[in-house]
Amino acid sequence: MNTELFGIIASFALMLVIGIPLGKYLAKMFAGEKVWTDFMKPLENGIYKLSGINPNEPMNWKQFLKAMMCINLLWLVYGFFVLMYQDKLPLNPDGNPGMTADLAFNTIISFVVNCNLQHYSGESGASYLIQHFIFMFLHFVSAATGIACAVGLFKAFRDKTTNDIGNFWNYFIKAITRLLLPLSAIIALILTFNGTPSSYAGKDQFISLQGDTVHVSRGPAAQMIAIKHLGTNGGGWFGANSAHPLENPNYLTNMVEITSQMIIPIAMVLCFGYFIRRKKLGWVIFGVMMIGALLLLIPSIGSETGGNPAIAKMGIIQPTGAMEGKEVRFGPTATAYWSTFTTIVSTGSVNGMHDSTMALTGLWQLLGMMINGFFGGCGVGVLNYFIYLIIAVFISGLMVGRTPEFLGHKVEAREVKIAALITLLSPFLIMAGTAIAAYVFTNHGNAAWAVKPSAWLNNPGFHGFSEMLYEMTSANANNGSGFEGLGDNNIFWNVSTGIVMLLGRFLPIIGPVAIAGLLGQKKFIPESAGTLKTDTVTFGLMTFAVILVLNALSYFPALALGPIAEFFSLK
Repeated sequence: MNTELFGIIASFALMLVIGIPLGKYLAKMFAGEKVWTDFMKPLENGIYKLSGINPNEPMNWKQFLKAMMCINLLWLVYGFFVLMYQDKLPLNPDGNPGMTADLAFNTIISFVVNCNLQHYSGESGASYLIQHFIFMFLHFVSAATGIACAVGLFKAFRDKTTNDIGNFWNYFIKAITRLLLPLSAIIALILTFNGTPSSYAGKDQFISLQGDTVHVSRGPAAQMIAIKHLGTNGGGWFGANSAHPLENPNYLTNMVEITSQMIIPIAMVLCFGYFIRRKKLGWVIFGVMMIGALLLLIPSIGSETGGNPAIAKMGIIQPTGAMEGKEVRFGPTATAYWSTFTTIVSTGSVNGMHDSTMALTGLWQLLGMMINGFFGGCGVGVLNYFIYLIIAVFISGLMVGRTPEFLGHKVEAREVKIAALITLLSPFLIMAGTAIAAYVFTNHGNAAWAVKPSAWLNNPGFHGFSEMLYEMTSANANNGSGFEGLGDNNIFWNVSTGIVMLLGRFLPIIGPVAIAGLLGQKKFIPESAGTLKTDTVTFGLMTFAVILVLNALSYFPALALGPIAEFFSLK
């Protein structure tokens, strides 16, 4: 227990030691100031020249979003057909079959939107070609898309009044060449030297302790695992994700992987403050997010280390805590730590089975994804928090009887309407999706489908409802983790979560960038004695209260039917 606590404290300190200076570096790099990675300019210029792109061309918010949506649509279309015909393509030593149309639809959307909700099983569902040149490629570009859109929002507030929010392609390419590529190379080397496969060899076999012949997939896993965490993607090379001994061999790799998935979300928050020359605002936002993260983390650790009451009633002592679904090499404390951070950011990777965690741990996992604003994914976490910020500014303005302002720009009806629509989007997608699934399961369980709805759930009752709620919540938050007692590889779940992922990814990007672009165009109003200061602890607490109230009102009824009811049923 003490060793586990030391491990998570050390990894927490490490993510701060790396994330804070990284935020300062990103602010300078995206602002065009001189940084040590300027040696990448020739490579970047070659990419621009080959693509016919002018990286210095100014873009307004509409042009910026148009560029972003066009390239993402291209990845969706070509990736869909490659997944369907992977059995006819090279680099498939294990002979994996092509995906069905509905599974390919879900999978390509999942990787394009940085979700990685894997309804196939890792190494047995995708060839080396797909894993490396489709999924790993999308790990890089989906993360870079979120980062680029966040920097576009930053640019709108850097100048007093502007139509130019920067060039999407400039931010996008720099995010890859000067951030994601160098760091993922370092992480991949650490994983490789600790036993993670990194070759193109096919399956190996060995004799287990039981005397069975076991066939184990290999492949260039270390490279993909590095960027899946750094880019807050989460899709594993192996079906068991980072609970697999080859994907996460030991406690050192466990610390490296959990740290790597947090450093960019932390850095982007601080980058915001440094980029717009309001460092205090960045630190206030960081403080609010960190308080929220710790309020989810601490009870999760307590829940897992306290053991399972159902097992305790049998007279069984649980000195290490609730071990169901945990890897012995990590234990419940490190698993609870991972499960909290992987759900507050959009990574969704797992080093233990979330479906086996205690009821209240499942509650905190769900709440982290529902809020989706405590650090969040690469870039998009800041965008999600910005919506809460605008709502808080609007409410605060009403309370003091002044026109709401943010960073010298009036927040008027149009901006508030966009923020309100984005705020309502997540509850609608999650609740409507879960309600439809529950209705179909309850009333049409024996429908003559390829997979009958009655076969979806291995766990009836409250936990079964939680499994369906978790799947829709994970899809909307672009997280990708799951309660895997749910049978999700069928046409209902593939299509429904595919649609939820698309809407849950792009509308919460379009909304904040549009608001920032609209505010940036407005006349700058200098601060006066009556100006609401948004970089104070008081306003930070106000924003935190807005986050709590909005999410409590939106999600408490559903949570009461799932994990909360399950918790009381175990007493």
